[in-house]
Order: sequence, then C-alpha cells, then structure tokens
Amino acid sequence: MPDSARVLVIAGVSSGVGKTTITLGLLEAFRRRGFTMQAFKVGPDFIDPGFHAAITGRASYNLDGWMCPRERVLETVARHAARADLALVEGVMGCFDGYEGRSEAGSTAQVAKWLGAPVALVVDASTLARSAGAVVLGFERFDPDLNLAAVIFNRVAGEAHAEWLREALAGACRAAPVGFLPSLPDLALPERHLGLATAVETGLTPEFRDTLAEAIERHVDLDRLLSLSGSVGATARPAARQARRARIGVAYDAAFQFYYPENFDLLRAAGAELVFWSPLADALPDVDGLYLGGGYPELHARRLRDNAAARDEVRRFATANRPIYAECGGLMYLAESLEDLDGVAHPMVGILPARVRMRPRRLTLAYSEVEFAADTPLGPAGATARGHEFHYSTLAEVPETIRRVYRVRQRHRSGAALEGYLVGRALMSYVHLHFGSAPSVAEAFVTA
Repeated sequence: MPDSARVLVIAGVSSGVGKTTITLGLLEAFRRRGFTMQAFKVGPDFIDPGFHAAITGRASYNLDGWMCPRERVLETVARHAARADLALVEGVMGCFDGYEGRSEAGSTAQVAKWLGAPVALVVDASTLARSAGAVVLGFERFDPDLNLAAVIFNRVAGEAHAEWLREALAGACRAAPVGFLPSLPDLALPERHLGLATAVETGLTPEFRDTLAEAIERHVDLDRLLSLSGSVGATARPAARQARRARIGVAYDAAFQFYYPENFDLLRAAGAELVFWSPLADALPDVDGLYLGGGYPELHARRLRDNAAARDEVRRFATANRPIYAECGGLMYLAESLEDLDGVAHPMVGILPARVRMRPRRLTLAYSEVEFAADTPLGPAGATARGHEFHYSTLAEVPETIRRVYRVRQRHRSGAALEGYLVGRALMSYVHLHFGSAPSVAEAFVTA
C-alpha cells in the first residue's frame, strides 16, 4: 500500500468506451490487494457512484466543476481521500466534454487539472489499431496542461491486437500504455431507459466482480498504474457540526436512491439527524421534515400505490404544513398519479394536482441554475443554487393556482422558466440540487 493517499483520474475518449467497467475493475483489483479505496465521479450522475460504493463500501462523491466551485471540489477530495490508500476519479463523457463546447467547465479535464491529478485515458480499441496513436496524441495536444499519464485500451481482440496498440503509441505519445481489457460479454453492465441499471438492483454479484478483477489483474499493470498516480492535495479542514436540531426522513429504497452524499453531509453538519425509510414498504417515521430524492418510481408505481398507508401519512404530513423537499422522483411520488412503463396510471400522494406520464418518452437532460423567486423551505427569495435535470417523464399541466417559486435557467433556452411548485411547505421540482453549490440550502432546510 502507498505511504499516503494517491489519486488517479479515469477519463474516456467519449461516452460508452467503458470508463465505468474499467473503474469498477480497478477498484475491485486494488481492494483485493488490501487497499482502502475511495471513489469519486465527475459530473452529476447518480448511478455510477452507486456501483463504486458497492465495491468500496464507502460513499462515492460527485465532483462537478459547473455545479460546485473549485474550493468545494478540492475540499471534498481532501476530506474523503484522506482515509484511503488510493482515490479513483471516474470521468464523465469524453475527457473534455462538459457544460459547453467553448470551455472546460464541468469536464473531467477541469477536475483533473484542479486536483493536479494524472489521467488514465480509456480508449475503445474495438475498431482501432495504429490509429489509436493518433487518437491519444490528439488528446495530449488538445490541452498540454492536462497530465495524460496512461492509456488503458478496452474491447481488445487479443494479445496481437494489444501489441499493435502499444506499438502505435511508442515514440509518438507521452502517455504510457499500461494494459487493456479484452472483449468479454460477461463484463457488460445492464442498461435501461435512463442509462445503467442501478447497483441496488443488479447487486454486482461476486461472480461479476471476480471476473472483472481477474481480467484487470491479468491484463493491466497495476504497479505501473499506481506509480503514475499523484498525491492528494491539501488537508481538509475538520468538519464542524451543529447539535441535533431536526429529524429528516429520507426516502431511500429501490424507487428512491438518487442523492448526492454531500447533501447528506451538509444536512448533518447543519444539525439534521437523517432517518432513512422506504415509501415502498414502510410507515412514515416520526420526523420533522421529509427529503424525497430521485430514482425510478415509475418502475415501482404499483408497489408505491399499494402502500396506501404511507401515501396517506405523507399527505397528512404535508397538510399539517410540515416541510417537504422533493426532487424529480420525489415530485413524481407527490403528484396526483404516476404512469408506469406499460402506460398504466397509479394514484400517488396527490399533493401536486397534476399527472406524471411516461409517454411519449422524452429526455430532459440539462444543467440548471435556480433562483428562488419567493421564500422557500430551502432559502429566501433571491438565493441561488445549481443542479441538473435528468428524466424521461412529463408533468401534465399544473394549475395556475399552484405557486412557482423557482426561476430556472438552462443553457439551451433563453430566459428563465418558472418551476419549483410550492404547496404549503412542500417544495417539488424536477431539478436535482447539489447543496455543495450553495451550502446555505442545507442550513435553511434544517431551520425550516
């Protein structure tokens, strides 16, 4: 094991090259060597961090240079990597892809440069041989300030193919080829309409983990990769935590599992005791407020409908003017009804008098900046926070009598859209907010 915490960024040439598979394999292979591993994920994604945590046994934190400032990203890595031997940061999309085409905001490259961390580039070699050298050289020259230290080839046909790929880099590229992963159908992760199926559902079986780790151990030079890693930066400040001020019920089960761990940390630091419960199976616990995050409620609409007692308790909780914050899947649960993937509508809590439909299926995917247009349980009018939307469902027309307390700005549209539905003290939105973009949000919710 290394003498101090090390860090390495796993970037990709593009989406779909196998970053997640290789990151999981490296996490498992180093874990089998006795390393304490800490994973991070660049970007707003919830699913990959769930897979990371299933292997490491530790929460995987999102590092997003658009949603959160540089100081917050560095603090997050320093705090959570300090108790690990090696931190692996899985990138997002292609290495330079992020918020827009004109800047590196929100990209893997931005986070790697902030951390001063070396990068291992994953290249899908299934249709490449010598041309792989041109691809890697292009990435090196596109941004010379990025420390592109290593290359891992994926979907390689065999040793002869791997040798051609190594030869293509020799003498032309600075980055060292440290190994490859062969084309193995057993290593495919299951997918669905919003991307990969979640770790909660697939479970990452021991057989899958063994197969993946053994392939990595056989074909990747782990010692060389470790030698190319960098040191974690500045030591984090001790986390201050207020005395307990409130109990917050957090919906957490197969239907609701998309949360930023940093949101939980900030709520606890503000004095919250978090009580995790399942709207699929449990009664509502004795709490002062509710946090209903995202997930796949459309896949579990029948079970949510069947737990009528919980739906009634949540409705009474809202009617009693208790504070609720619901985002995306939480909004769907608090709506009048939710359509499943078969087109069957199921009654939900009914706080928001509008139906949620899954057809026609339409993807909404966008970074979002939110300004509160009125006082909310998350903060006063004029406060701002950042997050993102990622959903296929569509909310039917919401009556004009329902207050809209968000002004949401997104890059692809001009002006601000009115969203953020406030009924009593229940705040519902499709936007997943990252509390690290505005820590006062957590403080405000605990105070509420």
